[in-house]
Amino acid sequence: MQSSILIALATGLTFANAQGVTTGKLGDAAIVDGNPLGVTYTATLPNRPDTNIRGYVAGTSNSNGTGVNFNINLSGFPSPSLGPFLYHIHDQPVPADGNCTSTLAHLDPYIRGEDPPCDLTQPATCQSGDLSGKHGKISTDPFQATYLDLYLSTAAGPASFFGNRSIVVHTNNKTRLTCANFTLTSGNGSSVAPTGSGTGTVTGPTASPSPFTGGAAANAFSLGAVAVGLAALFL
Repeated sequence: MQSSILIALATGLTFANAQGVTTGKLGDAAIVDGNPLGVTYTATLPNRPDTNIRGYVAGTSNSNGTGVNFNINLSGFPSPSLGPFLYHIHDQPVPADGNCTSTLAHLDPYIRGEDPPCDLTQPATCQSGDLSGKHGKISTDPFQATYLDLYLSTAAGPASFFGNRSIVVHTNNKTRLTCANFTLTSGNGSSVAPTGSGTGTVTGPTASPSPFTGGAAANAFSLGAVAVGLAALFL
């Protein structure tokens, strides 16, 4: 009887926990405080012959130092059938040859992975660089947006720093259309030129291109293990 009750308890706990929101191996993203005031990093898309997409993505330290205010202005998208379009901060800078594939994966210091997709109602559980996941996909042409992102840094050092990384625009099936590096365009922040490392001096969680589906499975296993341990005590 006790065995049946404990097994049922373990099953219920595992199921309930598995319904939780996906997060990173290192937990939810932390809100970034202390960003240097007046610092702006801007990624301006190049005049590429293989696409008509032009514009920029600019991020400026919030006036109270908490988070980054983004200003997005993009246009020239291909057929709407390829949208809604996506845009992300990627971990690596664009190399001199302009190959967007070399930017690797999204900025993901908490090792969350791309799947399942970001829930924009819970941005702390999303990849730090998944701007369209946290703030909305591109569904108009031209596309303009402004918003505050609490989980990115304009100060070199933390893994949430984006000033030495890149922006990449994708179709809805994640095909890469164009990309550009962020550069310091205003303020006295630390300007870290893209060198290929894409991480600067990391003092926080390091970014990783490895996919991860979240903590639910690991937590479910832990709850199951606890229940099994309890069962051993009663049997």
